[in-house]
Amino acid sequence: MTYPPNAHAAPAPGLEGQSRPPAVPAQAAPPGLPPEGPERPVGAWAEGRARLRRAATTEPGRLQIIGAVLAVLVVAFGAVTAYEISARATSADDVVSRSQPLSADAASIYRSLADADTAAASGFLAGATEPADVRKRYADDIATASRLLVKAAANTEGSVESTREIATLGEHLPRYTGLIERARAANRQGLPLGGAYLRYANQTMATQLLPAAERLYAAETARLHADDEEARALPYLSLALGLVALLALAAVQRRNYLRTHRVLNHGLLAATAASLVVLLWLTVGHTVARAELNNAREHGQNSLQVLTSARINSLKARANENLTLVARGAVLTDDGKNDKYETEHNAGMKALSTALAEARELADDDAGRALVDKASETVAHWKQRHSVARATDDAGDYEGALNLVIGRDDSTGRSFDQVDALLKQALDREQAEFTRSASDGRGALTALPLGAGMLAVLGAVGAIMGINRRLSEYR
Repeated sequence: MTYPPNAHAAPAPGLEGQSRPPAVPAQAAPPGLPPEGPERPVGAWAEGRARLRRAATTEPGRLQIIGAVLAVLVVAFGAVTAYEISARATSADDVVSRSQPLSADAASIYRSLADADTAAASGFLAGATEPADVRKRYADDIATASRLLVKAAANTEGSVESTREIATLGEHLPRYTGLIERARAANRQGLPLGGAYLRYANQTMATQLLPAAERLYAAETARLHADDEEARALPYLSLALGLVALLALAAVQRRNYLRTHRVLNHGLLAATAASLVVLLWLTVGHTVARAELNNAREHGQNSLQVLTSARINSLKARANENLTLVARGAVLTDDGKNDKYETEHNAGMKALSTALAEARELADDDAGRALVDKASETVAHWKQRHSVARATDDAGDYEGALNLVIGRDDSTGRSFDQVDALLKQALDREQAEFTRSASDGRGALTALPLGAGMLAVLGAVGAIMGINRRLSEYR
């Protein structure tokens, strides 16, 4: 009798006395079906990739993928171009209509305050009866500064520094005008106290108002430079996408030619033309805008800053010249060796001459240089007249020195008025140059965002139509 293998083997531990179930042979899976096992859920992303792989195995599927990629590239190029150029056009518009006007207003606030201080000192020197034109000049300067402060407060939202300086100016300006009125009242009565009030008013102007106005001007000028930098920034992403889109369109048309030996596909050709127009428009438009904004900055804003500095130093020098006669040596420098106002007058005249020399280098035409040259000649005459006035005062002829400083003819006051008028003409000229160049720069970008968006849509439609034309050959 034959026994199966291991028939007499000892039962496994723990299974003694138990019957073993018969072994069931494993059944092979039917051909063509995967082995049995737990079902794995298929996600939408995985399913999409699988469909894409299946589509990529056929020419119609590949054409559909190519069409979608081309359409996305062209639309992305147009959208990014519209976005980047819109931001730059907005910055260019801010340069023309907000930043630069606010910077100019801040400079006018400084000039008006400094000129008011000069007029107040001139009126005080004239005696108890202040000349009507001098008083009017003072009143006009204070009114101009007050009006521009209100305007600046309404247009400097978001600038904490500018808001702080405007608040400082608004706080100290009434104090200054009150001190001036006290000085006038005492002067009319012939009281020496008037000179003390005038010096205290000048100290308020020099230590509170003018520094705040200068910081306001610096803050607004910094904002102008920031807007200018944003407007001139190169649109790197737009240019890169434009090149990628054109290369992709060229590659697809070459592919079609190699497969079909057809030179032209009207849809793809239209998409290429639309993308090329956008890229050329972007390149030329931004280049023109950048060049005009550069010109506005180099030959407009830089000259404006230097000429503004020259005018401010002229006003400071004139105010200190008047106060030299008001104080009559009562106020000395910190070392106690020299007259404070005379020392500051000389420093102001030196700074004025330096600014005029720099302004001449920045002037870009003969007319601008002629104005600066004439201003420099007048400054030289001013210095000569001032030296004569100081010598007359040092010789004890106060009335003679007073006439040389505030007289109608051949006085330092006359020289100052001529310098101020020439600097104003130069400033107006440079302001017009800046506005023209900056406006041209803004204009070069105005229509580009809308045009880029429309051409991108047309280009995407052309790409899809060109691919559909190829797909129709498989139907």
